[in-house]
Amino acid sequence: MNPRTKNNSEIQNVNPTSGPNDQGSLEEAKSLEERRIQMTTTPVNRLVVKLAIPSMISMLVSSLYNLADAFFVGQISTQATAAVGVVLPLMAIMQAFGFFCGHGSGNFISMKLGKREIEEARTMAANGFALSFSIGAAIMVLGIIFLHPLARILGATPTIMKDTAAYMNIILIGAPFFTSQLVINNQLRFEGSASYAMVGLVSGAVLNVILDPLLMFGAGMGVRGAALATIVSQFVSFVLLFIGSRKGPNIPIHLKNVRISRYYFLQICKGGTPSLVRQGLNSAAVSVMNTIAGLLGGDPAIAAMAIVGRVMMISISLLIGFGHGMQPVCTFNYGAGILARLKEAKRFCIKYGTIFMTCAGILFSVFAPEVVKFFRNDPEVIAIGTRALRYLVIAFPLEAYIMMNNMLMQAINKSGPATLLASARSGLCYIPFVLILSHFLGLTGLEMSQMWADIGTFLIAIPLTRKVMKDLDREDKLKSLRFQH
Repeated sequence: MNPRTKNNSEIQNVNPTSGPNDQGSLEEAKSLEERRIQMTTTPVNRLVVKLAIPSMISMLVSSLYNLADAFFVGQISTQATAAVGVVLPLMAIMQAFGFFCGHGSGNFISMKLGKREIEEARTMAANGFALSFSIGAAIMVLGIIFLHPLARILGATPTIMKDTAAYMNIILIGAPFFTSQLVINNQLRFEGSASYAMVGLVSGAVLNVILDPLLMFGAGMGVRGAALATIVSQFVSFVLLFIGSRKGPNIPIHLKNVRISRYYFLQICKGGTPSLVRQGLNSAAVSVMNTIAGLLGGDPAIAAMAIVGRVMMISISLLIGFGHGMQPVCTFNYGAGILARLKEAKRFCIKYGTIFMTCAGILFSVFAPEVVKFFRNDPEVIAIGTRALRYLVIAFPLEAYIMMNNMLMQAINKSGPATLLASARSGLCYIPFVLILSHFLGLTGLEMSQMWADIGTFLIAIPLTRKVMKDLDREDKLKSLRFQH
């Protein structure tokens, strides 16, 4: 049967008197139907908050363990801080493919559950996982083979090449588990099981924070210890998330359900391309920024911009976690044809996301020197990082509008505008501002580049969002007319 025409409700097809296996299927179908009712009838604000809290905790803890890496590495030297900062674009690429497969498969799963097409959801869960693991394995093999050329492309200077190569070599070993755990996490989240996803991510993050000082200083491994702590924590997260996918009313991953098909791959591309483009461009942008920072300010500039990037990550991650509570609500209700709930969820998240980012911007601006000093007590690093952070937070109040509209577009498979908006902030706006402003204003231009990129992205987001919302209104009217006839 062609998967595009299949419309199978398993609740209707299960015979409760057919035996123990069928009885189990019936119970699973009932659990999934209860989940669907919850996602389409619970008051929107309450539902978004309920789903967002575990995701926000997950994102916060994940960001904190990245900050922990930066803190402990910062105790070694400025060169070590710069070396780890150079590897961040590579980790962004791995993350990009994990989100590509995770968001692509998760969107599809959520919509199919909204339509009660459970078998389709099972197939996509397996396909998304298999694709991500394969991509991670390919990154591992190619990255290790071309280790030193890759380090130079990412912006490693001769003074930090040794530490960069040592850190990167170990990070690459964990690539298949890193990409795959992101897929399972996103699938669980889109199924409405954010708490299961939280347990897996938080456990790995806590383990990373514990292992960092033990391996870096206790075992004397330096930056290699930071890398080893990271991949061990990622593997533990992978195992726990895989187990979580088999608990409760979740769609379990079974490799027997893998279907190598153009249809499923295109569906992953449809929902996941915005994430891939965003993260891929972000990786390219950080590489360009590292190269220019090295030319203008040497290792202290690279280290300072890496610290600011991590600080930005923690604020943005909380906003993303809030949006993660919105996405399954939007996707489920879009699949069920209840568009009013989708719009309500978006308005709620933009309002409170803007309030949060404004408060965060004020705090980071006031305490900018202390924040940078926490990671590296180097006068040059502090001076550059303070200026860059204060420029960055000027555009913080705009982030919620950009992020929530982008996440909504992606959740309902408006891949064209979602990809354009995602790529604007990460690369299409940022890279030109980095090149132009640094050319005319030197290091100061580099420090203010992200601020201007965010302002440019906001201006792009306004007409894109209006068009998408008009298209949704048109869809809603057409559905009402069909119902009347």
